[in-house]
Amino acid sequence: MEPPENSLDSDGSNLETAERIILRWDSAATDGARGKMIFQSDRDEVDRFLRAVDEIQRSLSSVSFSSSSSSAATSAATVVDEHEVKANSAIQIAMARLEDEFRNILLSHTTTFEPDSLFLEEPSVSPSLTVEVGEDTTVTPEEEELNSPGGSGSSRLTRRRSSYRSTSSIREMDLISPEAVSDLRSIVQRMVAAGYSRECIQVYGTVRKSAMEAIFKQLGIVKISIGDVQRLEWEVVEGKIRKWIRAAKVCIRVVFSSEKRLCEQLFDGICTAMDETCFMETVKASALRLFTFPEAISISRRSPEKLFKILDLHDALTDMLPDIEAIFDSDSSDAIRAQAVEIQSRLAEAARGILSEFENAVLREPSIVPVPGGTIHPLTRYVMNYIVMISDYKQTLDDLIMSNPSTGSDPNTPDMDFTELDSKSPLDLHLIWLIVVLHFNLEEKSKHYRDTSLAHIFIMNNIHYIVQKVKRSPELREMIGDHYLRKLTGIFRHAATNYQRATWVRVLNSLRDEGLHVSGSFSSGVSRSALRERFKAFNTMFEEVHRTQSTWSVPDAQLREELRISLSEHLIPAYRSFLGRFRGHIESGRHPENYLKYSVEDIETIVLDFFEGYTTPPHLRRR
Repeated sequence: MEPPENSLDSDGSNLETAERIILRWDSAATDGARGKMIFQSDRDEVDRFLRAVDEIQRSLSSVSFSSSSSSAATSAATVVDEHEVKANSAIQIAMARLEDEFRNILLSHTTTFEPDSLFLEEPSVSPSLTVEVGEDTTVTPEEEELNSPGGSGSSRLTRRRSSYRSTSSIREMDLISPEAVSDLRSIVQRMVAAGYSRECIQVYGTVRKSAMEAIFKQLGIVKISIGDVQRLEWEVVEGKIRKWIRAAKVCIRVVFSSEKRLCEQLFDGICTAMDETCFMETVKASALRLFTFPEAISISRRSPEKLFKILDLHDALTDMLPDIEAIFDSDSSDAIRAQAVEIQSRLAEAARGILSEFENAVLREPSIVPVPGGTIHPLTRYVMNYIVMISDYKQTLDDLIMSNPSTGSDPNTPDMDFTELDSKSPLDLHLIWLIVVLHFNLEEKSKHYRDTSLAHIFIMNNIHYIVQKVKRSPELREMIGDHYLRKLTGIFRHAATNYQRATWVRVLNSLRDEGLHVSGSFSSGVSRSALRERFKAFNTMFEEVHRTQSTWSVPDAQLREELRISLSEHLIPAYRSFLGRFRGHIESGRHPENYLKYSVEDIETIVLDFFEGYTTPPHLRRR
């Protein structure tokens, strides 16, 4: 309400009338005024009181002007002094009353947030938008728009009286009803004009800080020190990170922006920078507390499992930074902007550090106990799942990872030729390097198998697993590239070939013709004793291979089938040919069943036991 130019009443009431109106509401001197509020009375009484304050103000201004001029007479000066004393007394009473009224309106008209939800009106979109808060802080589907960088609405510089305004992803709501805002502004105008701006700011800050505390409590943001955060178990911290991200978006885009809007509504145009002063008085402590949690995460001890939640925090803060800069855009709020930027930078550095430390951890992973059956090593599963998750954060990490991996010159580390990967981004090269160091570690682990054949199975299984994980993730496959994927495929196929050579060359050698004939030619006859020894050797070696390799594991069904087919293609024709040529020589002798133990069909059936990972070898299946 602007101060009127006219006097109290149409008949031109004087200063005494204004003083009587003000004294009537002096709660210190009048029992009837104690406990009552002017702005809870009828509007005529409100108008009368405000006009009385304006009249006293004009009187004081007039006295001040007269005092500055040359005084014509001492008696006139005495009258002026008397008027000034009475006016000053009246204005002090009026300001004390307006201070109480200001506080009461702020307290009684502040929007109450329900513990389970915040209700935001946006008439142009929908009747209401609900953001749920609390222990399981969630947001409705509309939060997608709330979080988007290009939401609907007018420019932030555009003032309008609707209860909801947006700029980018900022959403503002009425913290106090428009009618109450009008009354509050009329009080602010009088208090500032009377030189009581400091008292006005103190009352506003006290009430609104208390309201801010209540909102933070409902959003689940409690006071917690950096040390307290760092002492929590990581599983607990993970849950708190999810809740913090949701709550922080509401705090910045709704609560702080709405508080700034309220300050503008009350103070803008009345006193220079008073709106910003009140805004910072209200939210600075809350804003700095809001950032305590991500700051604690950004400087906490690094470990691989923290990477993705740190990236979530980094992404959320990056997403909110334009809003933070738009809301805290004054010199007095430099500390808040600087803290947000600093924490974002620390989170980025933490992510880079964790990735580098993870590469070293994979290279140095010390386990030496061979996994049973040559199956997939837990390290391989962990690293590849980790790499797949890294690829899900490609957009973020592409911006954060700017340098190539440091391969070093240590002879105990693998070599990597980057010349064939010139087109790859630093992040792509880091993922390829992770696979390189994983392969290097796996090769070292394979040396702990006493059976060379099992060592080859182990490498085959693990590299095949790596290839399949890459192929199943389009994003990861693009990052790794077909060139290196072909190289990995060649590695596991080479391991499969080496396995067959290490296992079956001796078995197949027992099915050769050399050493079986007499007088240098089969036409002269066959040495039955040598032939018996040959069948006996084959049976012994085949049974031993079956006994051990049926407990070996090839987890991938397709790879297992391909390996059996390849094995059968070498073994079955050789056994069929050998059996066909020499069966008769054995059957015509004594106890042929001791040597002709397996038919071709038996061999084909028994091969199906291989690589099943049985805990105990199955009995040989024979006809």
